[in-house]
Amino acid sequence: MAFNVLTPVSDWVLNETKSLSPQAMRYKIRCHSLEAGMPDLEGVNVAIIGVPEHRNKVNYTEAEINFDTVRMALYAMFPGNWSSVLADLGDILPGNSVEDTYFALRTTIAILIEKQIIPIVIGGSQDLTYANFRAYDNLVPMINMVNVDCCFDLGDASMSLKNNSYLGKIILEEPYNLFNYSVLGYQTYYNSQEERDLLERLYFEGYRIGDVSSDISLVEPIMRDAHIVSLDLKALKASELGPNQGYSPNGFTGREICAIARYAGISNKLSSFGIYEFNEILNSDGITPMMVSQIIWYFIEGINCRIKDDDFKDEQLYQKYNVLIEDQDIVFYKSVKTGRWWMEIPFLEEVNNKLKRHTLLPCNYNDYLVAVKGEVPERWFKAFKKNIT
Repeated sequence: MAFNVLTPVSDWVLNETKSLSPQAMRYKIRCHSLEAGMPDLEGVNVAIIGVPEHRNKVNYTEAEINFDTVRMALYAMFPGNWSSVLADLGDILPGNSVEDTYFALRTTIAILIEKQIIPIVIGGSQDLTYANFRAYDNLVPMINMVNVDCCFDLGDASMSLKNNSYLGKIILEEPYNLFNYSVLGYQTYYNSQEERDLLERLYFEGYRIGDVSSDISLVEPIMRDAHIVSLDLKALKASELGPNQGYSPNGFTGREICAIARYAGISNKLSSFGIYEFNEILNSDGITPMMVSQIIWYFIEGINCRIKDDDFKDEQLYQKYNVLIEDQDIVFYKSVKTGRWWMEIPFLEEVNNKLKRHTLLPCNYNDYLVAVKGEVPERWFKAFKKNIT
């Protein structure tokens, strides 16, 4: 199927970046242009897509969004020592209805994933995550999603889809294929007690901004288990963005958000990444597009640092630790190659397991230490409960 829903990168961007160094990203990315058409995707590993759709944003205004300045900032950067082949496929412009845009994005992402190309989506409002998620309906039986955000975005699922309620739609609409949802960097005062209680009842994971900032490494096992990462720019503190784009005085710093993006890229399971809530009309400062481009750069850097852990069927390639907590035996595995840790979620024949087999849940050394002290690690408990309910 041709990518006929995609419009080319603007001639203005391509002309303005012609004078850049031959070593710059401008000359390392296969661009969809009006003159040359859609680039050859043979061998491409990562594809950038802009989606300037925000009609389902709360407090929507008719201001147009475009990503020219993001591309200008990204193209001017220099790549790392990367093996990945990159493409910029241009934009999916808003359709006659928002549902048309969702359909175009969902279809495009599904095609790219089937081609083993990782899409990087630049939005538009974060409800586009819903379309991203639905692209997996016929590809992956159970999906893990991470939202880097100050809010849960549960919303009221009985109301129309908005950028602050897409998760509720994902949970309640068929097919029911969301296994785990994690929020990184939520700020309690932006989330009602009812939402926090619901997150707990669903055995989803929420990590407050202070917990993540005090130990950024806890992000790694969460990202290692994710298929989709959705990043809301409102997760950043206002001082890290342009004067009008910022949302809150509290949030992640630029350094922290880039580290999070790099952890996302390192995940072998992760196959799509989105950055949302970009507002072009507020973009004259140049800081926000630079921040977005640096997040993209670090995500691609992470992809190029991926290391596949060896098969756990070979006992010489891992260390195994059994920790007995009351009547529950929790099995931990540590990769000899990478030093990464996993916990085994047991298969119970007498219940309707969602995963239908033993599965390994990414964790870290601290989870093992918690178990040694006689406490069940929270991630293990929530995954176990989700698996049997």
